[in-house]
Amino acid sequence: MARDDLYDRASADFGAALERLARSYEADPDKRLDLLQEIHFAIWRSLQKFAGECSLRTWIYRVAHNVAASHVIRHRRAQALVSLDEIESAPGDAGEMEVELDRQRALERLYALIRQLRPLERQVILLYLEGLDGASIGEITGVSAGNVATKIHRIKKILGKTFREGGGDGG
Repeated sequence: MARDDLYDRASADFGAALERLARSYEADPDKRLDLLQEIHFAIWRSLQKFAGECSLRTWIYRVAHNVAASHVIRHRRAQALVSLDEIESAPGDAGEMEVELDRQRALERLYALIRQLRPLERQVILLYLEGLDGASIGEITGVSAGNVATKIHRIKKILGKTFREGGGDGG
């Protein structure tokens, strides 16, 4: 299959997941868009070397997480903290709006907590949240499936405790 065709397929199949990944690595909407473009370009470029030795999904996630991790390292060197992005849309009535704002705040807190994790932990939990199984996560990250399960359990425990204590508000 030609690289452009493979990219079109990957973009269609994994585009939404890549957007969520970018959101979890970058809070600033403009920088997030740049990151997403970097990810897509890196995927397109990398598909020239894709030989089918692993699944397309594994390949895409591996490339995307590598680009995102590099992005974080680059930007952490440039500045200490990333600010949270603003809520972009508000629902119609006041009751709905309050519920939506609460949901958005909770989601932003969760993303902020995930951004604070070490790169490997962040990668593992994001892949887990995307619905990948331990074996697939292990294949992407290079961690054994048993170790993946242990990491997920520990990360969920840490995130839950910190979330309940009100952590993650600072981005």
